[in-house]
Amino acid sequence: MKKNHLFFISLFLLSLQLSAQDENKIVSKFDFIPGEKIIFFDDFSSDNIGDFPALWNTNSSGEIVTIGKFPGRWFQMTGGGYYIPEAKEKFSDNFTVEFDLVPMNTETIDYMFNVNFLFVSGTLSDPNEGGAIPGKAGISITPGYEQVNWTNWSEKTEGYKDNGSSIFNFTTGEKYHIAFWVQKQRIRMYANDKKVLDLPRGLIDGYVYNIFRIQTTAEIKPIIANFRIAAGLPDMRNKLLTEGKLISYGIQFDVNSDKVKPESYATIKEIAQVLKENPALKLKIVGHTDSDGDDASNMDLSKRRALAVKAELNKTFEIDNSRIETDGKGESVPIAGNDNAVNKAKNRRVEFIKL
Repeated sequence: MKKNHLFFISLFLLSLQLSAQDENKIVSKFDFIPGEKIIFFDDFSSDNIGDFPALWNTNSSGEIVTIGKFPGRWFQMTGGGYYIPEAKEKFSDNFTVEFDLVPMNTETIDYMFNVNFLFVSGTLSDPNEGGAIPGKAGISITPGYEQVNWTNWSEKTEGYKDNGSSIFNFTTGEKYHIAFWVQKQRIRMYANDKKVLDLPRGLIDGYVYNIFRIQTTAEIKPIIANFRIAAGLPDMRNKLLTEGKLISYGIQFDVNSDKVKPESYATIKEIAQVLKENPALKLKIVGHTDSDGDDASNMDLSKRRALAVKAELNKTFEIDNSRIETDGKGESVPIAGNDNAVNKAKNRRVEFIKL
């Protein structure tokens, strides 16, 4: 009897522990939502293998490469220096930056080091403005051994102001989806489904931050892909309930696949929340593609992607399937010309239409 009593107590405690772990997992879910308007996109498909990408600037060297472990085209930064996407349009007070990253180096070191991610208030045509402390103001985020360090600066503080760190380790040779979310002074950094930094005063007030740059040293050779800058914070609730239509770029898929990427979680969660708070609301999900590939394949892919989003709403958030219709338009309803990477990215979208 005593053994049985102890067994049930142990079982009860284990169930509480698992429940707590599950609750913690839910709380820490990826909450990044991309900006509403794409202002820069580069998947390096317009550049030849071996060339430096045309939409970027550097004082060093780099080239477009392919790598067997990770499909697609990648931009490898092969020399120490700065690498700047030449996004001509202003970022606004609220914007996001996303890209895939694989840390690589010439040393036998299994973690990422000597790679700095910077947000700078400065002149895009003058990368050397400010010298060692770029621009008029900025923040530098630097992954290192088991932690990510940061520091910010400005002219009005006459140099460096604040600094800090957070625990996270980037492993050499592994793929990460990196995302930054800027809301005025607040800056958040994500790696895959983890929030690495959340700095409410990370950016110094009174400056317009309109430059993102990556800095490396000679022994570091990271590769990046699918680089995107988007401005504005999407008002999903208003667009669904009042305007009756939401165009979303926050739901992403593997290339030529209907597999929903993990970084889509927060966007789908927001839509699910609107549905839960409005029980009478019904939606049609419509998938769209760019013009790459043949018409029939794109039509099929767009339909399957819409179905995948519906399945995620049902499986993860328990939204009744009867409240959702799906359709796919393939490449037949573009909202921009399919003439460059930015416009193609605008056409690859998921729309939610109020029924």
